[in-house]
Amino acid sequence: AFLLPNFVDIVQNIIQDLVYLAIGVFFLVRLETTIKRHRVSRIIHQLRSIAHVIDMHQLTKDPHRVLNKNLVTTASSPVVTLTPFLLRRYLDYCSEMLSLTGKIAALYLKDFDDPATVAAVTEIEELTTGLSRKIWQKITALPPETDE
Repeated sequence: AFLLPNFVDIVQNIIQDLVYLAIGVFFLVRLETTIKRHRVSRIIHQLRSIAHVIDMHQLTKDPHRVLNKNLVTTASSPVVTLTPFLLRRYLDYCSEMLSLTGKIAALYLKDFDDPATVAAVTEIEELTTGLSRKIWQKITALPPETDE
């Protein structure tokens, strides 16, 4: 026979099960997002470090040091070994590496539009663009390219 208290208990148990199931699904979705965000943030940090290393290695590559033959140096001054042609190529390669670093960071946004990750990738792209712009200012200070 149909008893109202049994029916209410059954409905209550079904509702509780659905609520627990929804909480579990929500937790798993959040867990996946958290794991992806953590993984991408580690990689973004590595890419940021790569960009800074590229920048550090070209800091001593100053076109004015290469072009000025009467440059007064000290014992701790870096030795100038590059010709203007080689310096242009070196700086161009640095700019390309920075561009690739920004593009690699952008690839991590594919299929993952987390706001924190988007902000981190945007920061990397702005950093690499700014550093590349600084390098191109050095390139434009060099004389026009001639074959060597």
